[in-house]
Amino acid sequence: MAKIVTLGEIMLRLSTPGSARFVQSNHFDVVYGGGEANVALSLANYGHKAYFVSKLPEHEIGQSACNALRQYGVNTDYIVRGGDRLGIYYLETGASMRPSKVIYDRKGSSIAEANYQEFDFAAIFKDCEWFHFSGITPALSVKAQELTLMMLKEAKKHNVPVSCDLNYRKKLWSVEEARKVMSGLMEYVDVCIGNEEDAYNCLGFKPDNTDVQSADLNLQGYESVCKQMKEKFNFKYIASSLRESHSATKNGWSGIIYDGLEFYHSKKYEIHIVDRVGGGDSFAAGLIHYLLKKKSYHEILEFAVAASALKHTIPGDSNHVSENEVEILMKGDASGRVIR
Repeated sequence: MAKIVTLGEIMLRLSTPGSARFVQSNHFDVVYGGGEANVALSLANYGHKAYFVSKLPEHEIGQSACNALRQYGVNTDYIVRGGDRLGIYYLETGASMRPSKVIYDRKGSSIAEANYQEFDFAAIFKDCEWFHFSGITPALSVKAQELTLMMLKEAKKHNVPVSCDLNYRKKLWSVEEARKVMSGLMEYVDVCIGNEEDAYNCLGFKPDNTDVQSADLNLQGYESVCKQMKEKFNFKYIASSLRESHSATKNGWSGIIYDGLEFYHSKKYEIHIVDRVGGGDSFAAGLIHYLLKKKSYHEILEFAVAASALKHTIPGDSNHVSENEVEILMKGDASGRVIR
């Protein structure tokens, strides 16, 4: 399988038990996760040599985050150690009409303060076959922007395909700053991933007359945006998950992909959500996996959508499913019957 490198921040997630509110809770459940780390873990599950690049503090909490990756097969050789702290986020899981809430405590984290000179780019990209990052990393700090840019330049120097999940986070930066920085990074990107809000906030594109709360999606609007993105940035593929939010615990889930010739919409799943965090990361990992396997155009998207639908049934940030489990769902078995 392929050597795949992802760059980003892994954080300590402290979540309320069940669907309890923050003010009710006297303890938290502990999970480690973060966008690009979640992608690496999914790809390791599919059998790839997945490497996560970051910086973690040398103390025991930093080591715990490192161990959380290692136990699922993610290679941590390129993680630099040092800095003062691991980023934290608090999660209150919503239910029915009450939305989930996230509170960040990540300012000054080790990766946000890292200098790009600390990383051995030649080793990182030796024999590398794919590089993935998201818009979360450059949102962390100016230093993180510099590191991201240097990684992208090095990837192109080694002819490594690049995917980006736009992943706009309004609590980290403004729309104006996101557009300025992300637009400058897109020249290095081959596969652009992002939903309708990400495309607007990061790059300024927006589908016409699309209501994400509606039961009906305006696919013509999305196709128009994909064509505009293709024309401006010449991405090889543009893909997006499509979430129809009926409530905090029930969503419609599908996806689209566009290659400049064909616009394809996947089958749709009606999912009962256990944990929606990491849904987009599992979508990105599914795309990367089937793109590297050189599967058909339709199969690439269907695998990514099925993988991310399954992630919504799993507690925590990461998608602990195998390729076989995803392919069973792709083939139409959504019965959930006990496997004996």
